[in-house]
Amino acid sequence: MTFDVGAWQAALPGLIVAGTALVVMTLDLFMRGPDRDALAVLGIGGLALTIAGTLVMWRAPAAVAAFDNTLRADHYALFFAVVITAGSLLTLLVSVDYLRRQPIPSGEYLTLVLLSTSGMVFLAAANDLIVLFLALEIMSVAVYVLAGLLRHEVRSTEAALKYFLLGAFATGFLLYGIAFFYAATGSTRLDVIAAAIRREGLGPYSLVGMALLLVGFGFKVSLIPFHVWTPDVYEGSPTAVTAFMAVGVKAAAFAAFARVFMSGLGSVAPSWTGVLWVLAALTMTVGNVTAVAQRSVKRMLAYSSIAHAGYALIGLVTATKEGGAALLFYLAVYGLMTFGAFTVLIACARRGESVEEYADLAGLGFRHPVLGAAMTVFMLSLAGFPPLAGFVGKFYLFSAAVSAGYVGLVVIAVLNSLVSVYFYLGVVVQMYMAEGVRPLEAPSAQPWVFATIVIAALGTVLIGVLPSGTMEAARVAFLSLG
Repeated sequence: MTFDVGAWQAALPGLIVAGTALVVMTLDLFMRGPDRDALAVLGIGGLALTIAGTLVMWRAPAAVAAFDNTLRADHYALFFAVVITAGSLLTLLVSVDYLRRQPIPSGEYLTLVLLSTSGMVFLAAANDLIVLFLALEIMSVAVYVLAGLLRHEVRSTEAALKYFLLGAFATGFLLYGIAFFYAATGSTRLDVIAAAIRREGLGPYSLVGMALLLVGFGFKVSLIPFHVWTPDVYEGSPTAVTAFMAVGVKAAAFAAFARVFMSGLGSVAPSWTGVLWVLAALTMTVGNVTAVAQRSVKRMLAYSSIAHAGYALIGLVTATKEGGAALLFYLAVYGLMTFGAFTVLIACARRGESVEEYADLAGLGFRHPVLGAAMTVFMLSLAGFPPLAGFVGKFYLFSAAVSAGYVGLVVIAVLNSLVSVYFYLGVVVQMYMAEGVRPLEAPSAQPWVFATIVIAALGTVLIGVLPSGTMEAARVAFLSLG
């Protein structure tokens, strides 16, 4: 047996993150008190090393296929590896201050975040449905536990239980879908499945398998009607975990979703684009309309996450290279602005208290101009105001959809964007037009949190003003999907 360097190179980003998780878990046994802050710094270093290694691999001229082509280090996987690990790095930056204020075991928390991240990275690179399932479970099981880490709060325990039960239910659909594809094609590898479907078309088994996979992925990305877990889980989980879920879980799930349907089932796109058209329209509409009635900012952002899954799905509906590239770009910028919004909520919370209601943000713009300005940037970007990153992301998606002939879907999306202005600007109105009495702490009390907010705000503005570099990376990534 020979040692295949190329195979292990393809798995390198995920292995670095997993190795960092094991080191953090081991060192946690020997550290006490303030010394445990070093664990977060170690995790940040491991994620930074992963990003650096991924960027080096990006320069390779061709994709590296590993382990009998069940894992691929193409530009598509590397793009998502950077997006996912960057989101996890921001999560750990926030967590340095967050863990000091919450009764959460820091070693367990950091290890679970890193292990979940490794699953996400492998999920984006999976070229086999069994590998995809294993990576999905590594990601999901860790997040189930993270959602319930505030053990003294009933809502947190309830969120973890709901997420686990519904997640297990959705996993069953996914496994049955994999079984049907194996029955139809004799393989679980996506390239073999794609070749068989091109040759023989969609048979009864593969058609049922496709429907079951759609249910499984629909749960993970919060499509209507598989969204019912999202508001309760987002609201009950620790805010830092909610931010991590909104960025990492959604990006990784969409990465697998797009690889299976665009690469494995791309030759029969007309058979699934109509269903996705309906799901995209319903997801956007239900998410935005329900968000209007919310008085909790966390629940509003949860329904906002559902709505943005509908927008992102437009990229899949088009089934074109332009739509796929727009999807990747949109997932990157959505993660940045959503993470920033949740981080502002963390910054406004005092020890033992949380910020959830709109009224909790009253007067924030005048009492803390930096937080107010950053939250305004995030809200306007989510609403799609130019020249911020959210506007550019929607512009690319809508342009690709119009070019593909889906004008009706774009009209629905634009109308939904107009509806979303109401609840996003509702946050801004509270910050600048309502009198606040809630005491706030100085930035020096949470330096890591404020640094993260500044990074996210600057990124949201800069990508909006100069989107070409990110879009070009997204285009190269999607073209490598093959």
